[in-house]
Amino acid sequence: MKYYIIAGEASGDLHGANLMKALYKEEPNAEVRFWGGDLMQQVGGTLVKHYKDLAFMGFAEVLANLRTILKNIALCKKDIATFKPDVLIFIDYPGFNMRIAKWAKKHGFSTHYYISPQIWAWKENRIKAIKRDVDHMYTILPFEKDFYEQKHQYKVHYVGHPLLDAIEQFKKNEAIDFRAKHQLDDRPIIALLPGSRTQEISRLLIEMLRIVNDYPQFQFVIAGAPSLSIDFYKQFIKQENVKLILNDTYNLLNNAYAALVTSGTATLETALFHVPQVVVYKGNELSYQIAKRIIKLKYISLVNLIMDEEIVTELIQNNCNTATIKKEFDKVINNPKRDEMLAKYRELSERLGGGGASERVINIIKKTLRVV
Repeated sequence: MKYYIIAGEASGDLHGANLMKALYKEEPNAEVRFWGGDLMQQVGGTLVKHYKDLAFMGFAEVLANLRTILKNIALCKKDIATFKPDVLIFIDYPGFNMRIAKWAKKHGFSTHYYISPQIWAWKENRIKAIKRDVDHMYTILPFEKDFYEQKHQYKVHYVGHPLLDAIEQFKKNEAIDFRAKHQLDDRPIIALLPGSRTQEISRLLIEMLRIVNDYPQFQFVIAGAPSLSIDFYKQFIKQENVKLILNDTYNLLNNAYAALVTSGTATLETALFHVPQVVVYKGNELSYQIAKRIIKLKYISLVNLIMDEEIVTELIQNNCNTATIKKEFDKVINNPKRDEMLAKYRELSERLGGGGASERVINIIKKTLRVV
């Protein structure tokens, strides 16, 4: 069978890689073309476009890069038409993937969407396009099944969260001496996760680093995005007590005492490693003002959204500044806030259920292809 997979960011690359592993285990001779990143490329198949050329975030940024985005959409359609896959698998990244799904459905391709667009947060009217263009939707958050099936009468497959598998797999293989490998001393480690896109890193890493000199008892370690160079990060690092580590985020989290984390998948990863955290986010002011008016959520971090309560502190836009970051960071490195957060993390893990998301998706896809 021939499979075409589209992932447009670092988290999608991770989940796409695990999905491909499950696919090749079930079907070793599968032909796969994909848009993704280094992790997917390591598994096999043919990389068409790297996500580092696709990652535009925020309303203003998308408008500024509209010509590039449209060129990528045209390229993707042409490549799919030439490859003629038996199934198309979209991984999150809705601004791009929903456009391709509309075209693909009209041209008779089997469309499968793994990791639902967050239409429960904003753009709920996308449900019309999903019903029209997506043959099968695979959801990973507990509340999404009710949202789709009870509110919108659209049947979905709840497969569990793929991060559980990714982290379990990491812990099985974990054997390195992290501190020795990266020449770290014995002080507790504070992980800095500023995101994976140049725009968000440029805004947020500077804010994170401003508190470093106030905490000589810790060593601060930046989790570098795999698609970005050391030189890109060096422009922001002015303090001595800071290390940059590329492509080793899970080992970093596995050894961290606490973390400052940009809102996104990383907040959930940090929680599943049981690392106390402060969540930060600061966007382009125009994009933020637009988003504030149309997004309907109480929280921005996945941890708080899944638990439906404030487990981790969220510092957004104007609240994302040196004084408030330092104030909230003090709380997570000292009791009782730290212990309360760790207890809630254990509840979070239980709520997400067991592993096996990638295998479930592939098994359902294979069944649908047999039915056809």
